[in-house]
Amino acid sequence: MATVFDEITDHIKGWVERQALFFVGSAPLDGDGHVNVSPKGPIGSLRVLGPHTVAYLEVTGSGSETIAHLRENGRIVVMLCAFEGPPRIVRFHGRGEIVWPDDPRFDELMDEAQFEDASVPEARRSIILVHVKRVSDACGYGVPVMEYVGQRDHHALSTAKKLRVLGADGYREQRRTKNRVSLDGLPAVDRD
Repeated sequence: MATVFDEITDHIKGWVERQALFFVGSAPLDGDGHVNVSPKGPIGSLRVLGPHTVAYLEVTGSGSETIAHLRENGRIVVMLCAFEGPPRIVRFHGRGEIVWPDDPRFDELMDEAQFEDASVPEARRSIILVHVKRVSDACGYGVPVMEYVGQRDHHALSTAKKLRVLGADGYREQRRTKNRVSLDGLPAVDRD
């Protein structure tokens, strides 16, 4: 049985900052739709901003499921698990909000959070702001012990290559076209 907390405590925040990665889960309202779980990192791209608020810097990827699901229904869970040290799983359930780069809050959140970037600035797609409604932790006994050896640089290298080949305008157009809808046809990234 999970332990439920009234808020994200300083102890939980400190634990979050020591993990190697986090996972984001979301789903459409349609029962036949695809549930999505995405691994995210580096851990510095996720920040605890308050006792009921977390945010992460979201970069262009292979899909746009989380954005589509948030646009449709706002439901999101951020999960972290210990791969080293004592076993533990922490989940932040809440309502997610997409903060696009043209939103005045985007630059404010970038300054406040001091996110560690997973890629290059051109790949920044949004900040996902999570208004946390439930904070819980569980045993994590089934999570294997693994050794963290470092971050991959593939995203930054791939994005830099696309920028070289396509140019900035071509990259933005490819990103807009490729991530326009989710797997289930929900509107996702229909903006630059």
